[in-house]
Amino acid sequence: MTDQPTDDRTWALVTGASKGIGAATAVALARQGRNVLVGFGGDADGAAAVVAACEDAGVAARAVRADLSTSVEPLAEAAEDVGGVAVLVNNAGITADGLVFGMDDDAFARVLDVNLTASFRLSRAVLRRMLRARFGRIVNVTSVVGLHGNAGQANYAASKAGLVGLTKSLAREVGKRNITVNAVAPGFISTAMTDEVDTADMLDRIPAGRLGEAEEIAAAIAFLCSDEAAYVNGTVLQVDGGLFA
Repeated sequence: MTDQPTDDRTWALVTGASKGIGAATAVALARQGRNVLVGFGGDADGAAAVVAACEDAGVAARAVRADLSTSVEPLAEAAEDVGGVAVLVNNAGITADGLVFGMDDDAFARVLDVNLTASFRLSRAVLRRMLRARFGRIVNVTSVVGLHGNAGQANYAASKAGLVGLTKSLAREVGKRNITVNAVAPGFISTAMTDEVDTADMLDRIPAGRLGEAEEIAAAIAFLCSDEAAYVNGTVLQVDGGLFA
C-alpha cells in the first residue's frame, strides 16, 4: 500500500506547527504527499519557514494563526476553506508549572484550555467532513507525563491524561467510519521546552541515553496517519527511548 493520499484525502492540519514536534510533523506529512495547514500561535516567522519546507516537498501549505486559549475558529474555518481535512494532529501545548498548593486557577485552566479543550473542539469541527467522507486520521500528541504524572506539572499532566481519554472515546465513536483516533506520548524530546531545563538527570533514566528528536516523534505520527496504520485505532504509542519500558 502507498502513503500517497487520494484526492479526497489531501489536506492535513497540524496545530502548534511553527516549531518543534509540530514543525517536524508538518514536513513529514508533506513528504507523505499531503497539503498542510500550519497552525501557529505567535511565531509567524517559524510558521512561514515550515510552510516553505512543506512547499519544497511539492505540496501546498498555508499558515493559520489562532489563539487556542480562546478559540479554534480560525483553524476550523481554514479547514472548511480547503474542503475539509483528512488528517488532524492536535499537537499544540503549553506549560505553566508549579506545585498544586501554589498554582492559581488561571494557570490550571489555561493549560487545559490549550492542551485539551482546543483539541476536543477542533476534533469536533473537522469530524463532520471526515464522517461524510468515511475517512480520517486524528492523532493527539499527549505525553508520558500524562501517563505517569510529574511533580510540579499537575495541570499539564491532567491535560495530557485527558487527551488519552479523549483519544480512546473518539476511537470507539468513529471507528466504523474508517476514521482512526490515536495518540503519541513523547518522552523527553529535544525542543525549546526541554532547552529550558537541566536534562542531566533525565539522561540517566533513559535507556537510550539521549533525548529524542522531534523528527522521531513526527515519524510515529506520520505512520499513524498512513494507510498502513488503518487497523491501529485507540492506541497510545509511547516514544520515549525506553524511559517507561
